Amino acid sequence: MTDQAPPVYSGPSRVLSGVQPSGALHLGNYLGALVKFTRLQHEMDTFIFVADMHAITVWQDPKLLASQVREIAAAYLASGLDPKKATIFPQSAVPEHAELAWVFNCVARLGWLDRMTQFKDKAGKHKERESVGLYTYPVLQAADILVYKATHVPVGEDQRQHLELTRDIAAKFNHDFEAPAFFPLPEALTEGPGARIMSLRDGAAKMSKSDPSDNSRLNLLDDADTIAQKVRKARTDPDPLPATLEELKDRPEALNLIGIYAALEGRGPAEVLTEFTGQGFGAFKPKLADLAVARLGPVGAEMRRLMADPAEIDRILADGAQRARAAAAPNLAQVKKIVGYWGS
Repeated sequence: MTDQAPPVYSGPSRVLSGVQPSGALHLGNYLGALVKFTRLQHEMDTFIFVADMHAITVWQDPKLLASQVREIAAAYLASGLDPKKATIFPQSAVPEHAELAWVFNCVARLGWLDRMTQFKDKAGKHKERESVGLYTYPVLQAADILVYKATHVPVGEDQRQHLELTRDIAAKFNHDFEAPAFFPLPEALTEGPGARIMSLRDGAAKMSKSDPSDNSRLNLLDDADTIAQKVRKARTDPDPLPATLEELKDRPEALNLIGIYAALEGRGPAEVLTEFTGQGFGAFKPKLADLAVARLGPVGAEMRRLMADPAEIDRILADGAQRARAAAAPNLAQVKKIVGYWGS
């Protein structure tokens, strides 16, 4: 008698991702996330949310949170997400996320969460002062994904560990409740240009909303003059650009600027380097500034137009939330039945 292969999830391909409304979006968000979301909406069923539940794991001003949610939604739309193709919604408007997260809190193991490096990085030496929500953030993230039975998740390297936890939770749920292949084991989507855009002030640090220096990033709402000025001030070195990427391995700022140019133009870094070999940054930076303005300028202008009409953004978010709940509710109902909740 031969062992049978375990059943494999056979549902439709579905992608899910989200961005926190906790600061101004920048070039790294645009190239590393928003451009990818726009492409993916044409390839599979796409759910993109504004992660306001995740945002409040650290303090957010309640008077600003709703407008911050609208700003993220405006960035989605301005970057090319089509609300008729992609389901765009606020996380908190779909209570099924929180309900499934509680079930997963009872499936996940404490040791799994203790190994999450992001919590260690954020909490530092004072983890006892952090919220329980920040500690269990990855469990809610697993619920975000699996409440829709998403099969693919665009992630940066810093989120890959959380996706592995999601896979562990899904596998343990399937095993413990004898529900083989009920949840998929979602796959990471990390390929493509712009996966990791670094700071304009430090080529070894990722471009971040939380960096105290605004000159470290190109914000989506920066005007053309500001973008050009930040590019001109970006840290570089005195040497000309070499012929190969190998020669840039010890020049992180130069490598970052070449990578940004390549991602904005949709070319490979090696191809860009070939074009500018032997030139100094006095020649390269103006070209990069012009390209950044050309790509980001229309996005920022469209964001400002959308944000001037918050009622329209709210209408799109409300419609998306209704569609998201319609997709999530049947899955949660099945979970309740599987775990044995009363009345299910």
